[in-house]
Order: sequence, then C-alpha cells, then structure tokens
Amino acid sequence: MAHRLTDEEKLTLKTGAFGAVFLVVNADPGILALFRESFAAAGVMTDASGVVKEALTSGPLPRLPRDSAADIESVTLPALRRAVEILTEKAPEEVPVYRSVVLAAADRTARAHDGVSPAEAEAIDRVRGALGADATGR
Repeated sequence: MAHRLTDEEKLTLKTGAFGAVFLVVNADPGILALFRESFAAAGVMTDASGVVKEALTSGPLPRLPRDSAADIESVTLPALRRAVEILTEKAPEEVPVYRSVVLAAADRTARAHDGVSPAEAEAIDRVRGALGADATGR
C-alpha cells in the first residue's frame, strides 16, 4: 500500500536527515548543495525504499541555519523527532529505514574527515537520541 506524505512532511524528513549530516560537518555554506549527491554517493540510499527514498531525493533542499551548531541543532533535532512521528503514523515500517539512513549518512560524513572526532561522535549521539534509536541505530 502506498503511503503518501505531504510536501511539508517530506521536507521535515529531509530537514532532519540533511540537518543531521550538517550538524556533524558543521560546514561551510558551500557544502549544503552537495548533500543530495553525498547521500546518494555514500550508498546510504540503497537501503532506503518508498517513502523515505522519495522524501530524501525529491523536492527542494531544506533551509538550514548556518550560524552555529546550536542553531543547526535547534532545527534538526525537532525535525528528526517529528519525522519519526510522521513515519510512525503514516508508514511505521519505514521508521527503521529512516533511522538507519540518517545515522549511516552522519557516520560516513564523520569518517570522511580523518575518522570520527569526539565532537562528531557527540553530534551523532544527539542525532541518534532525537531519532529515538538505541545504540544499534534500530
């Protein structure tokens, strides 16, 4: 059965996912345009299906704050929590898919720069907490 998410719901999923990566990178503004490609290139989308894949690969890029980690977090963590609520309501079988894609993307992003720093590991832990995932990411 096809589950339809509204454009706003899709953007919430995307804001949480891309924000999670952004939080890890705490990047310069130029990197935002690379997110869609890096999600695909990292191979994390191969596990995604249906609703999650559609939400993360279609539509506009989310607008994320760039001023500080705290600002990014203030948008990202609520978006992740809301994304899990949306999926729980509309496509519960997709919740573990979303969690694993977001965590894999955040983890691969952290590893891309000389291994995972303590600050990056802490950011990933906050993302995991917002997703309501346990230590295994499920």
